[in-house]
Amino acid sequence: MANEVVDHGRRRFLTSATAVVGGVGIVSAAVPFIKSWEPSARAKAAGAPVTQSLKKIEPGQQLIVGWRSLPVFIVNRSPSQLAALPKQDARLVDPKSDGASAAQQPKYAQNETRSIKPEWLVMIGICTHLGCVPNYVPDLKPEPFDPNWQGGYYCPCHHSRYDMAGRVYQGVPAPKNMEIPPYHFIDDTTVQIGVDPKEGA
Repeated sequence: MANEVVDHGRRRFLTSATAVVGGVGIVSAAVPFIKSWEPSARAKAAGAPVTQSLKKIEPGQQLIVGWRSLPVFIVNRSPSQLAALPKQDARLVDPKSDGASAAQQPKYAQNETRSIKPEWLVMIGICTHLGCVPNYVPDLKPEPFDPNWQGGYYCPCHHSRYDMAGRVYQGVPAPKNMEIPPYHFIDDTTVQIGVDPKEGA
């Protein structure tokens, strides 16, 4: 039987080449798989900030915009609507938004108007009871659901009521104030929803 000569250099080369080709194959197969975990363009857009001009919203008017598939109410509160806010405190569950509703707004909106600028309300328009969209009832006059109505929101699903800052009244099914999203003002007539002031600066 003849002695066989083993070429160790060639064996090392073939082993290394096989490992490299196998590694490239694994990476090539993994890239599309990992890419599939990334959010789609539609999903990215759904979570993206929303920029809205305020120029055409008159005092007392409301505009509704969509953000993350949620309705966001933007209201230019009139002087009379603002003046009525402190008069409602005794009728509200959490007038200072520091009890059960403390997490319902960012710190910069934890005030009587629940806003950065008193005249502008920016709020997610979802009732905190079962998720209905409340109606905007802006007039300061008696209503069938409240003889002492001073403007705000009425939920037709189960009759929850909120004032012009989205603060919930006592004696209704909704347990908390409506939610204030992160937002900031880009300038005096433009708001961006989805970004806190420090992030947007």
